[in-house]
Amino acid sequence: MPLDWTCPFFPNPAIMWLATSLALVWSMAWKGVALWRAGRNSHLAWFIVMFIVNTLGILEIIYIFAFSRSKE
Repeated sequence: MPLDWTCPFFPNPAIMWLATSLALVWSMAWKGVALWRAGRNSHLAWFIVMFIVNTLGILEIIYIFAFSRSKE
């Protein structure tokens, strides 16, 4: 890769760093909530998968809204 290469989606490095930072904060927030709920609900398989797999919060959102409902 040449030294003057730029990302085709974010040609400006400042925008690239901003987008990366926002994606990191977004992902970590959802992951934190989902892992906390999986731990509280004793869903070990969900906890392990969400801990290992990074999907930018998609898997975590699915877990929170579809599978983490407490049993009444």
